Amino acid sequence: MDVQTLRAEAFKALHERPGAFVIPNPWDAGSAKMLASLGFEALATTSAGLAFSLGRPDAEGALSREQTLDNALSIVDATALPVAADLENGFSDEPSGCAETILQAARIGLVGGSIEDATGREDEPIYSFHRAVERVEAAVAAARSLDFPFMLCARAENLLNGRHDLDDTIARLQAFAEAGADVLYAPGLRSAEDIRRVVQAVAPKPVNLLMGLSGMTLTFDDVQALGVKRISVGSSLARAAYGAFFDAAKRIRGDGRFDYAEQALPFDQLNQMFRR
Repeated sequence: MDVQTLRAEAFKALHERPGAFVIPNPWDAGSAKMLASLGFEALATTSAGLAFSLGRPDAEGALSREQTLDNALSIVDATALPVAADLENGFSDEPSGCAETILQAARIGLVGGSIEDATGREDEPIYSFHRAVERVEAAVAAARSLDFPFMLCARAENLLNGRHDLDDTIARLQAFAEAGADVLYAPGLRSAEDIRRVVQAVAPKPVNLLMGLSGMTLTFDDVQALGVKRISVGSSLARAAYGAFFDAAKRIRGDGRFDYAEQALPFDQLNQMFRR
């Protein structure tokens, strides 16, 4: 098998083995290498992490498909790990556009990707139920046309867009599952009760849960006990890095202190990590 197929088979196996796994979200090649050095088994890109690195907002159409895939390629090439991509709304309102995005994602070495039902438009933030399902169906068909297993994740974005309707979110996830999605994802779930409801509603399909949200105290063991298969952290690692950067810069600007360097990773450690 070629490298991409080996990565794809390894990624698929992570979803089929017992227990949960964490798929952290690097935003560039350097952060990908750092995560790989810690022993994580797969990586997923983050649209917000990329957007912030370019000085742009997330979820407002500020990133193009080309920019997203160029960033994903740098992460794919950085390590030997399987990589899935945050492909936002497929960069198209049309089902055919979603399908083309999946095919282009596969061409650069990705072995998984997500399509969401958020439009990126303030006046109409979520696609209609029927349209959302059509888009997932097209993405699934594109994924199935490949000669390796591409893990298609379908996302219901109600909870991140002010629509706190869990019944509709579950109905969408169930429809996405019936359309053939490999993984289901409703970012914004916070309570154990809601997480359990989603897991049970789409079983036996695996569920991805977003962690790294402020105020959430659930641990890996807690989440695993609820039946979650895959745990991602979205933009939280990027935000943690930017938070440390911002705090250090404030110390310099505010009171002329440079003691932030005591908490920084040593130059030699980083240099050695990136030499590999």
